[in-house]
Amino acid sequence: MDGVTTTGVRASARITARADGRGGTALPVLDGEGPLALRRTRSTGSEARVMVVGAMSGPLGGDRFTLTARVEEGARLHVGSAAATLALPGQAKGEARYDVRLDVAAGGELHWLPEQLISVAGSDLHVTTRADLGAGARLVLREEQVLGRAGEQPGRLTSRLTVCVAGRTVLDQELACGPGAPGGWDGPAVLAGHRAVGQLVVVRPEFTDHAVEARMVGECAALIPLAGPAVLVSAVAPDALRLRRLLDEALTRLG
Repeated sequence: MDGVTTTGVRASARITARADGRGGTALPVLDGEGPLALRRTRSTGSEARVMVVGAMSGPLGGDRFTLTARVEEGARLHVGSAAATLALPGQAKGEARYDVRLDVAAGGELHWLPEQLISVAGSDLHVTTRADLGAGARLVLREEQVLGRAGEQPGRLTSRLTVCVAGRTVLDQELACGPGAPGGWDGPAVLAGHRAVGQLVVVRPEFTDHAVEARMVGECAALIPLAGPAVLVSAVAPDALRLRRLLDEALTRLG
């Protein structure tokens, strides 16, 4: 943990995955403290697996969290989290920030599959996720946001997701929800009264030659081809369980 100040906690974590030369993936850098503790779990084949374990509550108001992951050529990395992340109000004033930076080299593969982010009443969180991929890299990235716990209103949540492939931006979107967000966020053109929203981004080189057709996945999810070798699935649902089912179904359809 980088430190605790009167304006909140500063914390960062770093992961580097590297091919070990024996058909597996090594983790020469696995460094996280405080609220961003990292644990290596049992590997599957050539894939290394890491779990983000929340050792503290948060992010709270004023906190600044940064998590970076780099996957080098020929390495395969799977990152999940042990539990949902709760964005909570804190004693410090101002918004909390959670910045995720993902870098996948050509020939690398990353599955970024954390649990849901829950925006608790009174919280104010700005999340940014940026993934930079080399040509031929592979990515499965899932984001899920739940607006409020059962029976409560959400906090303020701003989420920005950017994906670049071989230096080209294929996705750059931002969603703001909750008190103080621009009008219409809960209207029929955005969430339509739903309280769970998620995105799934899949990047595979074969999508370049075999494009995926746009289609609906159930009533509340859409599969949308992006420029180059990328596909976006965007979904809304009444709750986290049904949102996960929609995103899992879409991933299964992609094969």
